[in-house]
Formats: sequence, structure tokens, C-alpha cells
Amino acid sequence: MRIGLLTREWPPEVYGGAGVHVEFLVPRLRELVDVDVHCFGAPRSTDGVHSHNPAPGLEHANQALRTLSADLSITAAVDDVDLVHSHTWYANLAGHLAKILYGFPHVITAHSLEPRRPWKAEQLGGGYRLSSWVERTCYEAADAIIAVSSGMRDDVLACYPALPPGKVRVVRNGIDAAAYHPVTDDDALHRHGVDPDRPIVVFVGRITRQKGVGHLIAAAHRMDPTAQLVVCAGAPDTPEIAAETAAAVSELAAVRPGVIWIRKMLQPAEVRQLLSHATVFVCPSVYEPLGIVNLEAMACGTAVVASDVGGIPEVVEDGETGLLVHYDPADEPAFRTALADTVNRVLADPDQARRMGKAGRERAEREFSWASAAERTVEVYRSVLP
Repeated sequence: MRIGLLTREWPPEVYGGAGVHVEFLVPRLRELVDVDVHCFGAPRSTDGVHSHNPAPGLEHANQALRTLSADLSITAAVDDVDLVHSHTWYANLAGHLAKILYGFPHVITAHSLEPRRPWKAEQLGGGYRLSSWVERTCYEAADAIIAVSSGMRDDVLACYPALPPGKVRVVRNGIDAAAYHPVTDDDALHRHGVDPDRPIVVFVGRITRQKGVGHLIAAAHRMDPTAQLVVCAGAPDTPEIAAETAAAVSELAAVRPGVIWIRKMLQPAEVRQLLSHATVFVCPSVYEPLGIVNLEAMACGTAVVASDVGGIPEVVEDGETGLLVHYDPADEPAFRTALADTVNRVLADPDQARRMGKAGRERAEREFSWASAAERTVEVYRSVLP
């Protein structure tokens, strides 16, 4: 069985959960089937990885049009596989066109849904309407859709009710517990001005409405001032949200000590250090199909405080590996207050934080493996092949 796996992100150009997903899933898939990766960006030197870019002449076009032109390049290159498997709307159209053109099955992994991310209109403008059309068209024609959590499956069926429920399967994301594990090294902390001997609250994520970084910064005004707040956040969706975040961080730093903003995406070794030394990791997302970053924190032995949206409750076991905070979009001030109070609760009980961190590591190892995810993904492939 030869699979054409289609993705916008592939190392070293990985900036989000979908990129992490394919980076760790593909090696496990290759233990079971042949996989050709077709991605966006600079040429890669790895065998079986093919890069594609927008067509010349579209340098100043809307980003959505540039994306679709790269999809045409991918479609032309996957004529000799048995099945295509696409990740995110950026690559979905390539899979859909390949299904029509060559007649082989198309499987989609649903990492997020455009109808659940209306703020993307800030970033894409009219391109958001185009990306939404692409997603709906591809989902409704796909042979199977893999949802990364049960919550995500519910969302897929709610957004696209024309889909037969039997087409949407759940295969949860995994975590490489050998890559993410507790470490004692702290050179990265010192390099970024973090004191490993003081309590640390950590956030890692992109600057986007989805990740709720604005809620965290607002909530931090109520957090224990003896704790350091380390916001590792880069890749803003728009200049406007970048400026908004900068203003909010400046306002916070003016009234409490220990505010550290790392404005770039760190290397995995640095992230491991931050997570391992954190007293608590905070995930204030307002939309999260699963949240690999919570698994990364758990695998590093860190207690998690997270919103109760999407697939997060399937990862963070409330009261055991962390604490969940209810998010109601109709009452965001209440969410921010509860977020601060819950973080303070963990900070006030270091023994409980350590117990939760230990339980989180055990749960990550026990229940979330990429090997299992690969096996279940191949089962989906076999179910749609003739």
C-alpha cells in the first residue's frame, strides 16, 4: 500500500499542532505502509519528501489563492499512489482533486474546522470564505475523515450534517514520550531570564484568537505575583493581534514582576526545559480539537490548567493530571477570573502539582502513543480501499 500524505507543514517548517502530528505520525506509518510526503515550502533533502510552492506570478495574490496553486502542483505529483491522506484545508483540495482526477480514495484528518474559527477572517480576508468552501467541498466528498478526538468528531458532524456519521472515525493524537520527558537541564531558562528556583507558569502557543493568549494575559493580573509568567508565543496571525498582545504584555509587566515574553517558537529541547521546570502549564484555548501541547506538558511531568473546550477533557483528566476551567464565550470575564483562581490553586499546593505532573506523565505514556495512532490510521486506509 502506497500513501500520498499531503500537508502544508513538514520539518523544519512546523509551526502548529498539525505539523507536529504529521512529523511524528509519518515515521510510525512508514513501519506499516509506504508513505510519500508532499508538503509546502523549501526543498527537503529527505527521501520520500517532495516540496511544492505557489505558482510564479501569484506573489501578491491572496494567500488562499497561493495555497490552491500549490495544491495543483501536489495533485499533479500524486498520480502513482493508492490513496491520498490530506491534513488541514491547505492540502485538502489537492486530495480532493486527486480523488476526482485519478479515482483513488481520499482520507482527511480533521485538525480544526473553518466554521469554528471565524477569527481567521482577520488573517485571510475573503480568503476565509474560500478556505471555508474548500473545506466543506472536500469533507463532504471524502471517503473517510479522521477526527483527532471524540469532541472533534462531534464538531465535524455538527458543521457538516450531510456527512454520514460512519465516515468520521476517531484516532487521537499521540505523544512521543521519548522526545518529551522531564529534564533537569536549565540553561535555556537562564538564557531567557527565567529563574528555575521560583514558581513558573508557562504558556506555549501561537498568537492567535484560538489559543486564548489574551485571556491568559488578562487573567495574570489576578495571579500570585511571586510566580513567574513565561509566555512563549510567536507567529501572530495578524499585525493587529501582534500589537494587541504587545500592549497587553506591557500593561501586565508594569504592574507585576516576573513577566517574560519569549517572542519566538523555541526548539523542542528548549520547550522541554520550560515544561519540565514549570509549576503549571496553562492552556486557555477557546477552541482546541485535542491540544498536543497539553500532552507535551504532561509527558514532561507538569500539571496542566486548561479550558474545557473541544478534545481537551479527553487529554487532561480533571483533578488527576490537571484542572479544567469552564469556558463560556458569552461570559469571558468569568473565564478569566476562574483561570487565575485555578492557577493560583495549583501554585498554592506544590505537592498537588507534583502529583498531577507524575499522573500526567503516566497517562501520556499509557494512553497516547503514535504507534497506536498509526495502526488505527492504517485501519482507516484499508477500510476505504477496494
